[in-house]
Amino acid sequence: MTGHIDPTKDVFAQFRDNNRAGPIQMLNLVRLKQRASYPDGREASGAEAYAAYGRESAPVFIRLGGKVVWQGQFELMLIGPAEERWDHCFIAEYPSVGAFVEMIRDPLYREAVKHRQAAVEDSRLIRTRPLPVGKGFGEIPA
Repeated sequence: MTGHIDPTKDVFAQFRDNNRAGPIQMLNLVRLKQRASYPDGREASGAEAYAAYGRESAPVFIRLGGKVVWQGQFELMLIGPAEERWDHCFIAEYPSVGAFVEMIRDPLYREAVKHRQAAVEDSRLIRTRPLPVGKGFGEIPA
């Protein structure tokens, strides 16, 4: 089974077209391959390739105002498929939809993302709009 690695053109167009004002937060769940699969055949673990992606994409991410606002270490799937595990769990925040789109189109980022594509077995990338924190479950502040 092939994992989810990159957005489809249609979904990316929906993402870009929903260009509301304000920041976006992207929930990232990433499962790495044991061995990275580079088209040129170079050898690296999935973790090494993903670390290269992080190092090489960081200057673009930071320049465009991106920041990691939360990260955690996966421990247990309490509700959901028991076989699912995630090697990286984090929320990245961008000042706008435009900043994220600019990052994806940046030549330095496009080169760095090759490491991500080689490293990732499966992933989820969920766009959210930041809200004030409520007092309890089910409360969605106005």
